[in-house]
Amino acid sequence: MSRRDDVTRVRADPSDDAEGDPLADTEGGTVAEFTGPDLTPADVFSLLGNDTRLDILRALLELGAGEEPVSFTDLFERVDVADSANFSYHLQRLTGHFVKQTDDGYRFRHPGRKVISAIFAGTLTDRAQLGFFAVEGRCYDCGGALHGWYVDDTLTVGCTDCAAIQVSYPFPSGGLDDRTTEEVMDAFHHYVRHHYCLAADGVCPECTGETETAVARAGDDTDLDVAVRYTCRRCGYRLRSPVGVALLDDADVLTFHAEHGVDLGTERFWTFDWCVSDERTTVLSADPLRVRVDIPCGDDELRVVVDDELSTVDATVANRLGQ
Repeated sequence: MSRRDDVTRVRADPSDDAEGDPLADTEGGTVAEFTGPDLTPADVFSLLGNDTRLDILRALLELGAGEEPVSFTDLFERVDVADSANFSYHLQRLTGHFVKQTDDGYRFRHPGRKVISAIFAGTLTDRAQLGFFAVEGRCYDCGGALHGWYVDDTLTVGCTDCAAIQVSYPFPSGGLDDRTTEEVMDAFHHYVRHHYCLAADGVCPECTGETETAVARAGDDTDLDVAVRYTCRRCGYRLRSPVGVALLDDADVLTFHAEHGVDLGTERFWTFDWCVSDERTTVLSADPLRVRVDIPCGDDELRVVVDDELSTVDATVANRLGQ
């Protein structure tokens, strides 16, 4: 089904009076009809395949068009185009989908801001490479030291001794700019953690569409016995992770660590073996599927049991020394 034919339901407060509303669902919430995009993908690439239009978008960014409108005069003076009629033509081609025209001037619409941000981030244009460097943490498999490297737009952390991969994830090359390797790894931690937590909350990290979550036996193409799979119903984005990393934003897990003086928001997730491997994951039953993750911290251990939709079935704390 194309997005032109899609209808997205957005529920309002159930207490709102929807009587007589033609866009009311059976549960009493208001629904908004998504009418489809104004442009096809081919139209978008055609519009952006012009240096002057990209210069206009760049100028809008530099002039702060995300916060307040920019006048035609200010924009024209910023772009290297001698003919005002030619400039006006290209600006009007962007107006509507990428740029909004108001009485006070021109400002970004969200697609225009996203396009120029992707260009500045290097997502669409740059190629970068970063050789081996030391990374905090120990290998979950052999206890060896870790190192990181950046190739083909992906940042990877692996073991120097046994070559086990702790984490490998696409990372925009802009994340390398003006940062030490320590700062890069901090940014990487927050970026990847944010993506996993968004997906676990049902929000696609790519398009913000609705994601479906399923816990299932992993295939032969992975070292994992069981994994969490996220699939976006809107754009088809797919993400797979160990069960542990999907619990980084779980209330019981956050509280357990906070009570032991550990902030999971800042501690790099690959330093926890329960996040990046099956080392502490046990399949309790197949039908219905029940999976337990044993999460140690200090002398205690939080044992979280989830079902096939990643919903917590049980969470108990045990003393590791008194098992």
